[in-house]
Amino acid sequence: MPNNPVMIGGSPCGPGHPLVFIAGPCVIESEEMILEIADHLANTASQMEVPLVFKASFDKANRTSIHSFRGPGLERGMEILAKVKERFGLPVTTDVHEAGQCEAVAEVCDILQIPAFLARQTDLVSAAARATASKGGVVNVKKPQFVAPEDMVHVVRKTEESGNSNVMLTERGTTFGYGRLVNDMQCIPVMHKLGTPVCFDATHSVQMPGGSTTGGRREMVFPLARAAVACGADAVFFETHPNPDEAKSDGPNQVYLKDAARLIGQLRQVRRLMLEFETAN
Repeated sequence: MPNNPVMIGGSPCGPGHPLVFIAGPCVIESEEMILEIADHLANTASQMEVPLVFKASFDKANRTSIHSFRGPGLERGMEILAKVKERFGLPVTTDVHEAGQCEAVAEVCDILQIPAFLARQTDLVSAAARATASKGGVVNVKKPQFVAPEDMVHVVRKTEESGNSNVMLTERGTTFGYGRLVNDMQCIPVMHKLGTPVCFDATHSVQMPGGSTTGGRREMVFPLARAAVACGADAVFFETHPNPDEAKSDGPNQVYLKDAARLIGQLRQVRRLMLEFETAN
């Protein structure tokens, strides 16, 4: 069985424990911007006494257009995330797209994230598990938009059999026709039955795929995230940016940085109510 809870930067993530937040911009646009956002999030997490993991991508390998901004690349990206970890004391995470990236990323990151479109890639999942196993790291696998939640058991088994029982699963919406995603909140308790902590990706869930760039409905992040926590999510992932409308990737679904504390406060309160309800019943 997978470990549940998993430990992330000294904090437990799983049923019965405080909500863990994973937050940061979609992509590393510059070192200055990353340090600005990390500083804000670190202060927020400290003041609100919540565990928070900083996230940013060093390479957005799945952009719609070949001309879209992708990020600074592996080497420079790890240098910047290492500075975040050292300067602000935050655990860090990023996504990996190729098996050959996993060892270098695991040297810096506490969580290796497998993108939804790549969750069935055995070599990638196994490489991420092996790279994180010796360091006590976690593999966070996003449920593909085309996979049933119960079928994520195969990903969990691949991770375990590759040497790491520290695995999380993330709900990020299901394809519903063209240009729409829907969140089936049943996915959260169903994936819990597989024995892992479950995360909810609040910003990619509101994407509107299609066209030359992906759209999104930022205003739906708050209600969907509240619903997910009420359904038992152990962590919430959201992307945030000082000015999302000028972001170089996924701007329409990112939360304004100034609103991050309000979102965290609401979700923390829902989590506390759910834990109280479960204890009383």
